[in-house]
Amino acid sequence: MMNIIKAMSKLIQTPFITLCLFFVCLSQCSIAYSLGSTNSKSLHHCNFPAIFNFGDSNSDTGGLSAAFGQAGPPSGMTYFHHPAGRYSDGRLIVDFIAKKVGVEYLSAYLDSVGSNFSRGANFATAGSTIRPQNTTLRQAGGFSPFSLDVQFTQFNDFHRRSQLFRNKGGVYETMLPRAEYFSQALYTFDIGQNDLAAGYFHNMTIDQVRAYVPDVLAQFKTIVKYVYGQGGRSFWIHNTGPVGCLPYIMDLPHARDAPLDKAGCKIPYNEVAKFFNRGLKETVSQLRKELHSAAITYVDVYSVKYHLISQATKHGFEEPLRACCGHGGKYNYNLHVGCGGKVKIKGKEVMIAKPCKNPAVRISWDGVHYTEAANKWIFDKIVDGSFSDPPIPLNMACHKNL
Repeated sequence: MMNIIKAMSKLIQTPFITLCLFFVCLSQCSIAYSLGSTNSKSLHHCNFPAIFNFGDSNSDTGGLSAAFGQAGPPSGMTYFHHPAGRYSDGRLIVDFIAKKVGVEYLSAYLDSVGSNFSRGANFATAGSTIRPQNTTLRQAGGFSPFSLDVQFTQFNDFHRRSQLFRNKGGVYETMLPRAEYFSQALYTFDIGQNDLAAGYFHNMTIDQVRAYVPDVLAQFKTIVKYVYGQGGRSFWIHNTGPVGCLPYIMDLPHARDAPLDKAGCKIPYNEVAKFFNRGLKETVSQLRKELHSAAITYVDVYSVKYHLISQATKHGFEEPLRACCGHGGKYNYNLHVGCGGKVKIKGKEVMIAKPCKNPAVRISWDGVHYTEAANKWIFDKIVDGSFSDPPIPLNMACHKNL
C-alpha cells in the first residue's frame, strides 16, 4: 500500500499530472460558479402588483392635461386614436413598463375622469422639475407647478386617503390599491430634464446650470428617502436623456452657435446632461448605502437615446433631429406654435403645425418628446437590464445585490 502511495506521489509531481489536476480543479470551480449563477437566475420574478410613477412629460399619462387642458390633437393619433394626455403620438416608455409588469396603463393622479388606481397611480406632469420653480421661471419656460416635492405630497396624501376610502368597501375596493401594494410596488422615476431646460429658458449659461445640479440631486435624494419612508422598496430610476439632441433646445437663440458633435447634437448641452447623470448615479449609490432594504436600479436611458439618434438610419428611423409634428425652421420646431397649433385664416381656425406622414419612422414627435416608435425601441433596449446598474432586468428589480 505504501509503495502505491509513493508511486502516486511521484506521478503527481510530473508536469503532465499537475496540469491535469489544474484543469480538474478549474472544471469544478466552473461548475460551482455556474451553480451559483443558476441560483441567482432562478430567483423568482418580481410580482409587482402596482406601479407608482414620478416624473415629467416623458412619463405623464394625463396629469397636466387634466389640470390645464393641454395635449390636444394630433397627440395620441397612432395608438389611442385620440388625445390621451400623453405628449406623443402614442404610448410612452412608462406605458410599456406597465404592460411588461402586467398592470393597466397608469391613470394620472390629477385626472378624475375614468381613472382606476387599483394597480397604481401616476404623479408625473409635463414640465415638472425636481426643484420647485418660482412663478417667473414657470411663466418664462412653461414649466409645471407640480415639482417632485409636490408629487410626493400628492403620493403621501393618496397613500393615506386611498386606504381610508378602500376600507369603506364597495366600488372603492375595485378602484383603489390594497394596503400591501405600497410596499410591493415598483416605484419609477423619470425626471430631471426640465431642471436643465428651465435654466436655459431663463437665459442662464451652461456653467450656471451646471452649478445648481448638485442642489437638484440633493432634493431628488430627499424625495426618494421620503418614498422609502412610505414603504417603497423597489426603485427603477431613469437618468436624463441627451437634451442637446432635442429640437427645442437646439433652437434656443444662445444654443444656435454651440459646437455640434458627429450626430449633429449640441455638445455643451449634452455635456451638462452627462454631468447630471454622473451625479445621479452617485446619488443612487449613496441611497443604496442609506436605505438598506431598498432595491434601486439606475437605468442609463441617455446612452440608449443617443445611440438611437446617432444611428437612426441603421435602426429604420429618419431625420432624427427634426420634429415630426411642428411648424417651420431647421428642426420643424417653433416655440410659439407647438404641435397641433392653429391660426385663423379668413375667420377659420386652421392647423398649421401638422404631424408628418409616418411617425413610425421618426424619433422626435414634437421637438421635445419622442414618438411611440422611439419609446418602444428605447424600452426594448432597457427592459433586459443591459443598460442598468446593477445589470438586472425589469422583472428582477425587486431583488438586491444580484
